[in-house]
Amino acid sequence: MTASVVVTGLGIAAPNGLGTREFWSATRSGKNGIGRITRFDPASYPSTLAGEVPGFVAEDHLPSRLIPQTDRMTRLALVATDWALKDAGIDPAELPAYDMGVVTASSSGGFEFGQNELQKLWSQGSQYVSAYQSFAWFYAVNSGQISIRNGMKGPSGVVVSDQAGGLDAVAHGRRLIRKGTPVIVSGAIDASVCPWGWVAQQASERLTDSAEPTRAYLPFDADASGHVPGEGGAILILESAESARGRGARIYGEISGYGATFDPRPGTGRESGLRRAIELALADAELTPKDIDVVFADAAGVPELDRVEAAALTSVFGVRGVPVTAPKTMTGRLYSGAGPLDIASALLSIEDRLIPPTVHVAADETYALDLVGAQPRPARVRAALVLARGYGGFNSAVVVRAVD
Repeated sequence: MTASVVVTGLGIAAPNGLGTREFWSATRSGKNGIGRITRFDPASYPSTLAGEVPGFVAEDHLPSRLIPQTDRMTRLALVATDWALKDAGIDPAELPAYDMGVVTASSSGGFEFGQNELQKLWSQGSQYVSAYQSFAWFYAVNSGQISIRNGMKGPSGVVVSDQAGGLDAVAHGRRLIRKGTPVIVSGAIDASVCPWGWVAQQASERLTDSAEPTRAYLPFDADASGHVPGEGGAILILESAESARGRGARIYGEISGYGATFDPRPGTGRESGLRRAIELALADAELTPKDIDVVFADAAGVPELDRVEAAALTSVFGVRGVPVTAPKTMTGRLYSGAGPLDIASALLSIEDRLIPPTVHVAADETYALDLVGAQPRPARVRAALVLARGYGGFNSAVVVRAVD
């Protein structure tokens, strides 16, 4: 029998809340974390809004030796991991090193660190470039730094599939638990709110140029004009259900299903792979569409992509057949961090019997979705579907459900 894999710890850093309780309180109440960029002057760019993590001072949480060698995304990931491990009641020092692994995702790596060092290279010379540039910018740096800081020598890795990557990382973590590793740290934190990262994101042509925080990111709305990027995400502690129960751990819920597909080449006229990813996740979870109580949407905010997602959902669940929510309208799209944060929100929805709102959006009826509006919706949530799509055609779906 295949082992059940559960989540026993959450560590969250989001634009509308730092820490799980602050984030969830803000999300329940519809608090917006999107605003004009403060980390640099965005005046010369078409897009000026982002979801920035507020009030994070790395020096308050991390030893001074780590600060010069880490990008902002890594500092956030290290602290979120500390919180997740504490939440799970796990002290890494008390476990064998090879019983713990790390699998994270990254969309862009440590862009801000890389930008700063490249500026030194061209303005001052190579002797001024930090030796830490050799790894601080890299996609795998969060997995590496988390494993080093916590003495974790078990199976580890990194997944790079843009916004879909966070779900893919959790799914790979689930595989490693099923293969026998007792504890896996998984999820993702991204942070590319810097000029270099901003230019790269502008190139996607999917960012809104709206300067109004409450009317900028509007998935499934007739006024949708693109998305607002953000920074942050969530780190999850994964264990087998048997192990978690054996040590009396609190269990948020089970990662019960996963599916991933890739879209066909544009221009072929073939259907997006998103519907198939949903069906694969449901089959893996051994659930039917009627068993799903809520969908946490990818919510691209680009009309063409929103139509594709809505078509996939109505194909599987029927017209307005399941409540759909997109709490990321409060944070922006956090790239690889978005999926794990939605998993965390789904688990908290199960716990609180409450579906979080989709703020600012006036649902366009042509999408035929039962979109949860500006107010949270009380509901008995036993199973939730989380969707994420990455630039270039990645589709991922994860089912989480309650554990009795």
